[in-house]
Amino acid sequence: MKVRDLASAQCGDKGNTSNAAVVADDEAAYEVLDEHLTADRLATELDGLIEGPVERYDLPQLGSFNFVIENALAGGVTKSLRMDGHGKSLSFAVLGIELDVDDSAPVDD
Repeated sequence: MKVRDLASAQCGDKGNTSNAAVVADDEAAYEVLDEHLTADRLATELDGLIEGPVERYDLPQLGSFNFVIENALAGGVTKSLRMDGHGKSLSFAVLGIELDVDDSAPVDD
């Protein structure tokens, strides 16, 4: 199961830092993401794209998470030579993360 099966995502920039908002489709999806989509997991999956630490902020009232990814944009919009200096395409990388969820996970089909 991939993150895109459970949530939507949007990324944006603040200098050389990227924010990745992940919004669960429902409460069951939030519970699965809460357990499986950790800051360490995101950092591992984005290895090679990012150079700094990842911090996760939980927003259970909104059914979402905000990941703050430091040193993610090769210097930021005005310095980066990357095609996507704003980091918008990181949302596709986040949505493509494969989660190791067993069949007993409470997720609606």
